[in-house]
Amino acid sequence: MTVQPIRLFGDPVLRTPADPVVDFDTELRRLIADLTDTMREQSGAGLAAPQLGVGLRVFTFDVDDVLGHLVNPVLEFPDEEEQDGPEGCLSIPGLYFDTKRRQNVIAKGFNGYGDPMQIVGTGLMARCVQHETDHLDGVLFVDRLDPAGRKEAMKAVRQAEWYDPAAPPTVKLNPHAAGSPFGLGR
Repeated sequence: MTVQPIRLFGDPVLRTPADPVVDFDTELRRLIADLTDTMREQSGAGLAAPQLGVGLRVFTFDVDDVLGHLVNPVLEFPDEEEQDGPEGCLSIPGLYFDTKRRQNVIAKGFNGYGDPMQIVGTGLMARCVQHETDHLDGVLFVDRLDPAGRKEAMKAVRQAEWYDPAAPPTVKLNPHAAGSPFGLGR
């Protein structure tokens, strides 16, 4: 178990959809441990494998004293209720923007041993699960902002001390099917 460097906005791995996990082995469980250690070291609510440069569909979370992980997540939304509030990202350090998300989510997937599991989340847990699953799809939370919000976010990114102009960030527009801001077309 080791704390790893987190990839920052502009790194192409953050824009590349991750591959499904097919081997539930010691290497996967080591990745989960590294994700957990790194997330906790940075006081994050969640961390996805692409943020460590690993293109696999796995993330960890630490929300409301619930620590865990999910492999190959698939999201379902039991209702249309929304939340809107500040959201940040360890790959976009120090910047927070109000982001609309679904209030409730059901996430189905597997643990590190390949056993089926499910997370039923509301509020912050729902936000975290949606945010981390977006990472696995190559989507960042700033992609979910309205045009004015994206413009403000990009200006803040360019002014951030960690920003590297040699690796200019890009923002995807409307990343999911059916034009839905919540990916309901999937």
